[in-house]
Amino acid sequence: MSKDFITATKERRSIYGISKEFVASDERIEEIVGDAVLHTPSSFNSQSGRVVVLLNEQHDKLWDITKETLRQIVPAENFAPTEEKMAAFRSGYGTVLFFEDQAVIQGLQEQFALYQDRFPVWSEHSSGMLQFVVWTALELEGYGASLQHYNPLIDQQISSEWDLPTTWKLIAQMPFGKPTALPGEKQFAPLEDRLKVIK
Repeated sequence: MSKDFITATKERRSIYGISKEFVASDERIEEIVGDAVLHTPSSFNSQSGRVVVLLNEQHDKLWDITKETLRQIVPAENFAPTEEKMAAFRSGYGTVLFFEDQAVIQGLQEQFALYQDRFPVWSEHSSGMLQFVVWTALELEGYGASLQHYNPLIDQQISSEWDLPTTWKLIAQMPFGKPTALPGEKQFAPLEDRLKVIK
């Protein structure tokens, strides 16, 4: 039986313990992400979201690149925790890279000058929705995932390594795999401080 939307939303968590163990076929992963890209809303129907799914050795390569980039920044005596974190992401099955196409955004700014300062913000909103849809859909399929932000440190290397358009701006990275550890109990701020219903 499929889960309802709210249940799926509740069960989507940041999962850091992941493995390469089989959960679903590569074709199924492509279908899930493709459906998310097609059906996630965007302002002015801009459809500015761009996604790259890295699997197998391409996924491993991403986290090797990220590790070596961070090695140039983090002092050697403090690098061990960073290296462990990169190894944990690398141990997963794949990574979803989220981008926003700046050419689309700039085109909208030119077409609708009145809102030109808002389109970059709305683009981030659309990307956030796309990230949530992909994340929740992967959870429903049996994967664990987390959302990472090593941009802009790795932007140029990623663009070069996978020959991506220069107008694609990296927003986030989502490593995923079969969960090997459960998340801790989630803490919630009081709902009455965060929700108002006015009748």
